[in-house]
Amino acid sequence: MKMDDELAAAGVRGDGVQLGLRSVQMDRRSFLFGSAAGLGALGLTGCASDDMGRAEAAKFYAAVPSEKYPIPAVDIGKLDPKYFRRVVRYDTKEAPGTIVIDPANYYLYRVEGDGYATRYGANVSRPGFLWSGEVYVGRKAEWPTWTPPKEMIQRQPEARQYARGMPGGLDNPLGARVLYLYKNGVYTVYTIYSTSDPETIGNGITSGCTGLLSQDMLDLYSRTPVKTKVVMLPA
Repeated sequence: MKMDDELAAAGVRGDGVQLGLRSVQMDRRSFLFGSAAGLGALGLTGCASDDMGRAEAAKFYAAVPSEKYPIPAVDIGKLDPKYFRRVVRYDTKEAPGTIVIDPANYYLYRVEGDGYATRYGANVSRPGFLWSGEVYVGRKAEWPTWTPPKEMIQRQPEARQYARGMPGGLDNPLGARVLYLYKNGVYTVYTIYSTSDPETIGNGITSGCTGLLSQDMLDLYSRTPVKTKVVMLPA
């Protein structure tokens, strides 16, 4: 739906949306484990792979030539190691599969159960656009069309060339995958989206959306069905 993509663009970066964003995506050899049984079989205790080196992390953030638009590797030298994807101890009352976003610490968690979660580094809302509460994934999209809202075109006339929509691709600001967040059947204008820029991770830059590196977003997207609960914690 054009309206959804238009509103999503409004939430991604506000005045900071970059038309030339390059989308980087995931190596499917995921370090993630989809069940508590998988975690137990690997003998994980406490934080999993806390001592992960950059060479190991590079495997998770490698190029993905099999995607519709082949995706280059992430320059992990620009990513703080604490934001590498990993499985960690995480005590919560939320059911497995729930997404919990912690904007104060720039993390997104996917609850795995039995006291574990997959943790991803994230970028979050900038001051003035922070919010909290419970929503859910109302729609998903791969390589979505991006349509700048009228307000953005007024602020950034160069965006006018995309008034009828920018097709999905490596330059699309929404990236390779998007989860659209809804409340009571209504689109909130907020999304969880893909970013190509590792230097945005660990920063507040958006107008209410949450961004993951594309490799991480591919992983989360593949395990997140429509209707998944999403909890945004207070900052």
